[in-house]
Amino acid sequence: MAKVLIIGAGGVGSVVAHKCASVPEVFTEIMLASRTKAKCDKIAAAIGGNRIQTAQVDADNVQETIALIEQYKPDLLINVALPYQDLPLMDACLATRTNYMDTANYEPKDVAKFEYKWQWAYQDRFKEAGILALLGCGFDPGVTSVYTAYAAKHYFDEIHYLDIVDCNAGDHGKAFATNFNPEINIREITQRGKYWENGQWIEIDPMSIHKPVNYPNIGDRESYLLYHEELESLVKSYPSIKRARFWMTFGQKYITVLNVLQEVGLTSIKPINYEGKEIVPLQFLKAVLPEPSSLGEGYKGQTSIGCQIKGIKDGKERTYYVWNNCDHAACYKEIGAQAVSYTTGVPAMLGAKMILTGKWSGTGVFNIEQFDPDPFMAEIGKYGLPWNEQIDMPLPIEQ
Repeated sequence: MAKVLIIGAGGVGSVVAHKCASVPEVFTEIMLASRTKAKCDKIAAAIGGNRIQTAQVDADNVQETIALIEQYKPDLLINVALPYQDLPLMDACLATRTNYMDTANYEPKDVAKFEYKWQWAYQDRFKEAGILALLGCGFDPGVTSVYTAYAAKHYFDEIHYLDIVDCNAGDHGKAFATNFNPEINIREITQRGKYWENGQWIEIDPMSIHKPVNYPNIGDRESYLLYHEELESLVKSYPSIKRARFWMTFGQKYITVLNVLQEVGLTSIKPINYEGKEIVPLQFLKAVLPEPSSLGEGYKGQTSIGCQIKGIKDGKERTYYVWNNCDHAACYKEIGAQAVSYTTGVPAMLGAKMILTGKWSGTGVFNIEQFDPDPFMAEIGKYGLPWNEQIDMPLPIEQ
């Protein structure tokens, strides 16, 4: 039915490739490309059956990507490379009139800025080219935005309060490791926090607001208020929101090690001179930390990610909690992945399926909550991420 080009062969890229290969009636041809072709070949061999073609491409190089697209002629490019590479890949898609999607917003390399403005600026050009760009189709952003859209469609006349809660209660047995790209992960959590309240953004010192939150099947975990990019699009899509926050759990050991790394300068993104060469400390740190895709074996425990929402329906106050719990060991048994990669890769595949089957369509640049949530919610469970909901019950974030 359709040809897809997946760019990125890390943990998430592996999940996307596995999941696309499991739906041959939609993904009839699949190419996996990365800067390191050997990584693609390893994933293709694990999937087997000659389902995956592989190629080498530098996603920073627009002309290389254009050449690959023109050679392969995909119906959709699925970007699971680094957020730095969003704009070069969007440029390549524009030049070739190819539909585009990603799982995280663009970030400039030289400053930790998490904003959609650079990608939203492509709206007119994508519309004029007659192609679609779907932004943020992972879990958070991604499924959390679909959850919010589903709640708005079925349970609320107005959403007033939104709390996205993200817990990883797993244990990978490593002294210190990040569950996705270390460079992106550490940039994200060491920037100043930010949340939306009464029509404006409130900034806070990094990790300065935290509280225990009770997560289903897990219990209480200390949760820290961070800024996350889906908040920017959700408060735009749902202007009735009075407050929107994002919370993520971290263990005390993780916080202690991270503080030490910050104190000694290893989380800095400012280049330094070392033995006559310019290096970025955070990139060096990334090189010595465990590769996230290697964490799956022996990883125990669950993740729990969801949306806790309060608003009005038929003039009465209503609460709603929707969430998914995902088991690390089960993900590894299925496709050799840990749950953080799995929960990002599965929605990326399903978002691609929504586009390729015409369930989601349009021209221009879209955030995921702008599409009908129902077909996505109807299918996400059968691909490994079932969801649960509670209506008009006390919200754990407020207890």
